[in-house]
Amino acid sequence: MNWNERYAEPGFVYGTAPNDFLAQHVGHLPAGGDVLSLAEGEGRNAVFLAQRGFRVTAVDGSAVGLEKARQLAATSGVEIETIVSDLAVFDLGVDRWDGVVSIWCHVPSAVRARLHRATVAALRPGGVLLLESYTPKQLEHKTGGPPSADLLTTRAELEHQLRGLGFVSCEEKTREVHEGKYHNGMSAVVQLVARKR
Repeated sequence: MNWNERYAEPGFVYGTAPNDFLAQHVGHLPAGGDVLSLAEGEGRNAVFLAQRGFRVTAVDGSAVGLEKARQLAATSGVEIETIVSDLAVFDLGVDRWDGVVSIWCHVPSAVRARLHRATVAALRPGGVLLLESYTPKQLEHKTGGPPSADLLTTRAELEHQLRGLGFVSCEEKTREVHEGKYHNGMSAVVQLVARKR
């Protein structure tokens, strides 16, 4: 997937409304905290968080997507920080974030394992991870997400890779997703809320 090409399409290809799971669970994030949004794309989740008083840093590999994120923030009357970086090498820091948001952050399994370990280290005590990802069962639905099982994750994998966090909830489920033109229909997902002890 060439994300610069996808984000260069007219409009916001995944819409401007926040992800449903994030909107439902934003209350778990420490109020007014520093939040890192992984694979942020065009900015809909980062802007939603900034509108609720969080200091948001959005990281994505696509400069085109993050330019649209800055535009969306400006028209929404909020500020976000953006960083163009490959998540395979991005430094999340240590005890740096009150919250990490990972919505549809689909990276190769080897990168995912490193990224999840780094996320545990990067959260401050009491910090929260909110994550929604497609599972391998999504390949049967074909309603969004990558076409490779290696880019998808499961509850069992998350429980293994995110040791050090206390799980508030973690479940695989099938739900309707409607986000722009590329996420539409019944979808197999895993949703997680976890807090650093």
